[in-house]
Amino acid sequence: MPEDVAESLSARADALEARMIDELARVMPARSVLYISGESDPRAPLNHEANGRRFLMGHDPRLAKMPDRPALVDFFRLRMNPGQQHLLQSARHARLAGCDEKIVLACLLHDISVVGFIRCDHGYWGEQLVAPYVDEEISWAIGAHQVVRFFPDPDFGYEYPDLYVKFFGSDFQPEPYVVRAYEQIRKHRWYGTARLIAVHDLYAFDADVRVELDEFIDVIERNFRQPEEGLGFDDSPAAHMWRTMNWPTRFL
Repeated sequence: MPEDVAESLSARADALEARMIDELARVMPARSVLYISGESDPRAPLNHEANGRRFLMGHDPRLAKMPDRPALVDFFRLRMNPGQQHLLQSARHARLAGCDEKIVLACLLHDISVVGFIRCDHGYWGEQLVAPYVDEEISWAIGAHQVVRFFPDPDFGYEYPDLYVKFFGSDFQPEPYVVRAYEQIRKHRWYGTARLIAVHDLYAFDADVRVELDEFIDVIERNFRQPEEGLGFDDSPAAHMWRTMNWPTRFL
């Protein structure tokens, strides 16, 4: 890289950092109770001492700014961590296996909560996030996949993952509510869809494979009902969750 170009990029980076510091000097981003739980006791007082500053009620300058009418692809590119490679690999695996687009989209979105929102009970959160925008079968299966992944099913060639033994220990047992949920899911007409998500979930952890989101733009356009107002601003039952991902440090 030419020296003058490098100096120009460095100057721009310094200017950007200076603007961010200036903006944060005037406003204070907040951390919710959920955000700090585990690092501190949630019963302890929250430190909201503003010292004369206003509280942040919009865009956090430390984050990439979202468009005024954000689409699903904007959340993938601007709000999701590198774990989205797992989603992309899962969707590609489903496509290469000959699955229809409904299954491919379900695989692309199955862990959307993990990589962009909340980990605990991620299937249920993911189901609620996408329910207004996809076929009911897709959203239901995203919620159900959280449960079925703990239970083998030889008919689908699905065994309990070795990865879970590594992650959770050989003595881990799903909670009773998970067992009860599985008993109901197993009887559901869309059980097979949830199980296919779990099957393609298993083969999507290759650190040496890179999949680009552009590979699935066509699937998203045909199967995800993007609101004209933008995700978070369409008054859907899930709009508040998309706004939270857009403005995660907003005070209220």
